[in-house]
Amino acid sequence: MHPVLIEIGPFEIRYYSLMYLLAITSGIFLLRQEITRKGLALSKDDVINLVLLSIFGGIICARLYYVAFNWDYYGVHIKEIPAIWKGGLASHGGFIGGFIVAYLYLRHYRVPIWKIGDSILPLIVMGEAFVRFGNFMNGEAHGVPTTLPWGIVFPQGSPAGNEFPNTPVHPTMLYQLFYNLMAFSVVWFGLRKKEYKDGFVAAVTVIIYSIGRFFIEGLRADSLYLGPFRIAQIMSMALISAMIYIILSRRLWVKVVI
Repeated sequence: MHPVLIEIGPFEIRYYSLMYLLAITSGIFLLRQEITRKGLALSKDDVINLVLLSIFGGIICARLYYVAFNWDYYGVHIKEIPAIWKGGLASHGGFIGGFIVAYLYLRHYRVPIWKIGDSILPLIVMGEAFVRFGNFMNGEAHGVPTTLPWGIVFPQGSPAGNEFPNTPVHPTMLYQLFYNLMAFSVVWFGLRKKEYKDGFVAAVTVIIYSIGRFFIEGLRADSLYLGPFRIAQIMSMALISAMIYIILSRRLWVKVVI
């Protein structure tokens, strides 16, 4: 594993950046198709603007979220705060930032947030799967040591290799990658075109994702903590509870009769 795909003099292409590019382009492509299928009042340019602005807001919030819970380090190394190419983005922070930007953008165009959320949320889960491969090549978002046969020894110089030299660890970033692809497939191919109320697919997507994230996070060695608790597990439980409440209170599982 090596974080750099191509290096020519000072110019380099990193897997992490490439995975973000693939996530963005595939997300735009699929979201455009969904906007057309649902007949929503957004042009192709509007979709591009929505995705790019949401990603920009998501990256900023993901970095600030990560830095805030690692302030003991970044408070001393202030100059490293913008260095997102080295990794260090918290997905829950990204979800928060992306949601805020998307909500404000869609509200401006008077597009129902729940209707488009049914399309966007599965694509975010898919996009994170791409990014987790970037984490793998960086040797970050890694797990604790394991004796299981699929444990991976990461090279020296990577976060995992430095923390656990010559020691197999759980490849939790790959667990998340495969789980996200499974979750995306279940929702995208199994639920997306069924006539449930607006918001049902989005809420189910969040629940499925959060269940997997809760258990995978328990194997992580680099979790962010709030006191003795892993923040991602707290967020996962909060999101599961919130989505169940929304589904039940709005009776989202009821199919709409056309």
